[in-house]
Amino acid sequence: MDWAEQIKVRVNAEFDRVAGALALAAARQTEADRMDTLAVIAVLEDKRAEVMRNEQAGYFIHDWQELDNQVRRMILQDTRYKTIKANQELADKSHKSNSTGGYTA
Repeated sequence: MDWAEQIKVRVNAEFDRVAGALALAAARQTEADRMDTLAVIAVLEDKRAEVMRNEQAGYFIHDWQELDNQVRRMILQDTRYKTIKANQELADKSHKSNSTGGYTA
């Protein structure tokens, strides 16, 4: 197996690791949080498909030789993830506002 193929196998394993961690977290969450986490897993799987579709050895050697949280960074940079986080923040603010009778300091 050549170097790029070895890297590709490691990259796929890293996607598996992150997906597994998210799935474990989802199993312990409330329904609303679980739905958000499952949406993040869907983003992760889209990113995995995008990365694994690339057949150029140089792409894996250049961009993926050092994993260094690359999967996590890809998710954090995705606009769908940013929307999920923004919606969570709005829901948190709304919940806090409702629980304090509309007053926030």
